[in-house]
Amino acid sequence: MRVVYEKEINVDDIVVSPRPIWKCRTCPVYGKSPSCPPYAPSWKETKEWIRHFKKALLIKFEINYKNFEEEKRKVLLYLLEKEEKLFKAGNPYAFALFPGNCNLCEECEFERSRRCRMPTKVRPSIDAVGIELSKIVNLDFSESVLYGLILVD
Repeated sequence: MRVVYEKEINVDDIVVSPRPIWKCRTCPVYGKSPSCPPYAPSWKETKEWIRHFKKALLIKFEINYKNFEEEKRKVLLYLLEKEEKLFKAGNPYAFALFPGNCNLCEECEFERSRRCRMPTKVRPSIDAVGIELSKIVNLDFSESVLYGLILVD
């Protein structure tokens, strides 16, 4: 995993709609992860929530798809560390959003028991809360990348 860039964006550029959530419904993990629908906040809640921020940090990660789960786990941990640093730097409401479902644990207890082993670390997926990533980045599906988002201020 390698950070390609970290770019500050204006939250006014973030589009929130039900479209990504409908796409989530086609995912095999739908309903099986605490970071995904129906457990993630609704797109309407997200639309209201992000109005209270001015900026966000968009982070692009290059990953090795041969080790996808391990690489993605590194991305999630990076996002959580960055969120904590922003918090300690005086941004008490800094909040990370994951690229896709949570895979912090190698085996997800939530799938079996609906109890998360890391409830203080799991964050919603960008798509799960209705954020249209394609409206803030030019997605190139030939790249081996993931995007994370941290609402900052």
